[in-house]
Amino acid sequence: MSVFKKLFQQTFIYGLATILPRALAFILVPLYTSVLVPEEFGVYATIMSYLILGNVFLSYGMETAFFRFINKESAQRDLVQSTALTSLTVTTLLFLGLSLFFSEPLARLLEFKTEYVVYGLLILALDAWAVLPFVWFRANERPTRYAVIKIFNVLINLGFNVFFFLMLPGWAEGDPASFWNDIYSEENKVMYVFIANIIASAITLLVLLPLYVRIGFKFNTLLWKRMLQYAFPVLIAGIAFSVNEAFDKILLKYLLPEAIAEAEVGVYAACYKLGVFMTLFATAFRLGIEPFFFNHAASANAKSTYATITKYFTVFGSLIMLFVVVYIDFFKRILITNPDYWEALSIVPIILLANLCLGIYHNLSVWYKVTDRTRFGAYISVVGAILTIVLNFVLIPYISYIGSAIATLAAYGSMMVLSYVFGQRLYAIPYNLKRIGGYLLLSIGFSALSFYVFDGDLIIGTVLLLVFLSVLFFAEKKELLRIMNR
Repeated sequence: MSVFKKLFQQTFIYGLATILPRALAFILVPLYTSVLVPEEFGVYATIMSYLILGNVFLSYGMETAFFRFINKESAQRDLVQSTALTSLTVTTLLFLGLSLFFSEPLARLLEFKTEYVVYGLLILALDAWAVLPFVWFRANERPTRYAVIKIFNVLINLGFNVFFFLMLPGWAEGDPASFWNDIYSEENKVMYVFIANIIASAITLLVLLPLYVRIGFKFNTLLWKRMLQYAFPVLIAGIAFSVNEAFDKILLKYLLPEAIAEAEVGVYAACYKLGVFMTLFATAFRLGIEPFFFNHAASANAKSTYATITKYFTVFGSLIMLFVVVYIDFFKRILITNPDYWEALSIVPIILLANLCLGIYHNLSVWYKVTDRTRFGAYISVVGAILTIVLNFVLIPYISYIGSAIATLAAYGSMMVLSYVFGQRLYAIPYNLKRIGGYLLLSIGFSALSFYVFDGDLIIGTVLLLVFLSVLFFAEKKELLRIMNR
């Protein structure tokens, strides 16, 4: 099997495992927006944004260090695995104990109910303990097992959301004296979102526990210090990345007037979910490509392979962006059933483009990962985070969530450009900039015409999409056939 076919096969499996959890967000958006008002959805979205930041702190770059050291230190493969697992297990346990002890003052600081903070802390800890087992599946090229457990988690989460929001209210109303009525709260429906997540994460961790036994808890202090040294820049990059991804919802809550803040966060976060089409594709691709990058770093044609992969990522990403923008009217009616949330639809093309830039950045970042220059990833992500924070502070008071969307695009776009510039100086890869730039600009232009100029006209949008597909077909037909026939 050629390297490209193997890559596409693993990307499909990882993609399935990634798409389904993210698809859960799709499935749950119409549910949440039908049972929660924008203010309640805003509470949910803000707390989930804090969890994104927390996930980065609790894993502190150990996943990437794990990948690097099991390839670099093949003679100590078992020791690398057990040292990483021991480290994450102990630090997460310490974090959970301390944070629960201070949960009440933390809740006052963040301006949330204490119970919401406790739920968030439990989710963080359970997910952190599952990090290394899932990384182990990827590193040992067991995508099917990875996918099955991820899908299992999705089904449990979905099942309990359906129970809490669609079944429990009817059972409680039908018999006011029943147990169901005792556990149902009409005034505090947001808590069920977190409880469903906790149950799913706890059951998933139980399924993964045999892998804890298999890997074991051996610990080598010198190896751990070397892994931390490698992981620290990844942690900084991760913090900066999570700021780019999540800080907009947090800042909206605190920079807008209190009377409208949570509602504005709610409509923004709901429409932001429509950008997940690009996130699904980019994340699935990254999960499949990351082990591939490390495993083929020593190949004679590694650089040309990386260049080809980046071009086709851009091709498919540009197509996805245009497709979603053209048919945005259809997607909004399916995924956001409550028209109260539609006022923020203008951010969707901006967020789609931002996520595409981020996906391209992840492909370009191969140069600093395979050359052990991870500090550059930190530098670049910090620049993006600074842009995110500064632009949000400047723009939110004037144009609300539109400013947050623009800040996200500016951050990810700058990261993409900086990674390319530094990479070409330190690990030059022969990217076909003419093709990559051409497809990207054509997709951006057609998306802007469809959404902003022709106001989502379906016929004109479809014509633009067909023109784009025709360009792709005639430009790439020969090379695609050549790759697939290898």
